[in-house]
Amino acid sequence: MNDSISILGGGSWGCALASMLSKEGKDVTLWVRSHSQYEEMVKEKTNKKYLPGIIIPDSLKVTNDLEEAVVNRDIITLAVPTNNIRELLTTLKPIINKNQILVNLAKGIEENTDLRISDICNQILPDNKYCAISGPSHAEEVVINIPTAVVCASVDNKVAEYVQDIFTTSSFRIYTNQDLIGVELGGALKNIIALGAGISDGVGFGDNTKAALMTRGLYEIAKLGAAMGANPDTFSGLAGVGDLIVTCTSMHSRNRKAGILIGQGYSLTDATNKVGMVVEGVKTTKAAYHLSQKLNIEMPITNEIYSILYLGADVKISATRLMGREMKYERDILDFYKG
Repeated sequence: MNDSISILGGGSWGCALASMLSKEGKDVTLWVRSHSQYEEMVKEKTNKKYLPGIIIPDSLKVTNDLEEAVVNRDIITLAVPTNNIRELLTTLKPIINKNQILVNLAKGIEENTDLRISDICNQILPDNKYCAISGPSHAEEVVINIPTAVVCASVDNKVAEYVQDIFTTSSFRIYTNQDLIGVELGGALKNIIALGAGISDGVGFGDNTKAALMTRGLYEIAKLGAAMGANPDTFSGLAGVGDLIVTCTSMHSRNRKAGILIGQGYSLTDATNKVGMVVEGVKTTKAAYHLSQKLNIEMPITNEIYSILYLGADVKISATRLMGREMKYERDILDFYKG
């Protein structure tokens, strides 16, 4: 292997990672679907929509040709929204070979199927090794080398360690984890709680409210994760509480931004249009709601966010319902983590 990397997707995260790795001397090719965006990146060395103010390094190879981006590359990195993954993999199938490693950056659960991204990859490209990178990693900070720590998860620890070695830089530290289910679910489900944190901010609630949402929200994430086969301890790490903290508190967070707008009275459509980029938590909320019903897992915060997004529930009425639930000991969390 010559450790060549292909990154598929010219959004903020794909472009940031490609730029960072390229500046570190890595052999990186970035595929951009939009021809106009490709021309902007090649001619002007900018990506104004997704990473305004950032200069694309000359060392980064940018292409509009998917086959050119994929053939003879060692690592194929998926940097497109969750609900575009299936289409991209189907297009890749005739041109990819089984020795190429798939690395996923997206954080979500597929709409309608309720599948994790590793499940989709296993359906379409079952012979390819797969790993997921997740954790607190806003593109706006990664691209300017602000220190970041994330997790790379795979059922094959050698694959995770290989990707860890290739992607680690002086400002981008990667830990490995074999709990692929937990890492994928942590990255996906924290977006739901971030929407809730934004809604709370938008309606005028305070820091106390947000801290409560994050704490009880993490418990919901861990409960659903455990029911789906994850190790609950994973949610105490970077892909769980680490990503939850940054996504619920940062103005880089699309999910928090969308939530703030919804809390201020914008419709879901208007809020996501105003954000201008994919808000993964919206469709993941629906998937998580379906999974909680299917697996009989009590997730009151997720249920209320689903009601706000999809049933038109009033935010303050949802808050009243959450505050008025049956009194409980906090030992439900403590007993859960003790096993």
